[in-house]
Amino acid sequence: MSKPEWVKFSNEEIEELILKFNKEGKSASETGVILRDKYGIPSVKEVVGEKITEILKRNNQAGDYPEDLMNLIRKAVNVRDHLKENPKDLHTKRGLTIIESRIRRLGRYYSNDGKLPEGWRYNPKQAALLVK
Repeated sequence: MSKPEWVKFSNEEIEELILKFNKEGKSASETGVILRDKYGIPSVKEVVGEKITEILKRNNQAGDYPEDLMNLIRKAVNVRDHLKENPKDLHTKRGLTIIESRIRRLGRYYSNDGKLPEGWRYNPKQAALLVK
């Protein structure tokens, strides 16, 4: 893996930037976009040889849940809050069913992959507590 010649940062500096953005509350995907747009780093994996999430795990700063699963859980909690105020919104009820189906499917994938505990289950009440 050769670093492009226009990248002026060393691997250690890139890692420090990643850890700094994580402490500021940026997700891994937001960090990647910032590094690409503001610092001219095309792909952290190409330059450093590790993904952003791998760097965060190595430094014990990774979250408990994968980012895509957490985003879906947040979305489901927001939709449930909307449905409390608008119980007759049938289109949104269908959307919630689809979102929760995706959460279960991803949860099964991640528990088989070892990123979630064995037998992990999605529970809407626990998800609301997790997000807030």
